[in-house]
Amino acid sequence: MGLKEDFELYAAKAKTLPANQTNEDLLIIYGLYKQATVGPVNTARPGMFNMKDRAKWDAWKAVEGKSKDEAMNDYITKVKQLLEAAGLPA
Repeated sequence: MGLKEDFELYAAKAKTLPANQTNEDLLIIYGLYKQATVGPVNTARPGMFNMKDRAKWDAWKAVEGKSKDEAMNDYITKVKQLLEAAGLPA
């Protein structure tokens, strides 16, 4: 399988992660997913009263320098780690 197919497979597997994931881990995979699928941040940073969207925007901005391929690889690696930590097949 190619990188894009692997990425799509792990994007589907990420939805099966248990609900007890830390916010930090969820933000990491969110940022990598957005960088892999959209590219660099293309929206204004949400206001300070919108804490959830602001955290998601910050997570995306944190990986802005990665290429789409790098972001896909890092996303796959992170989802594999989370699946293994949860005792699920990676």
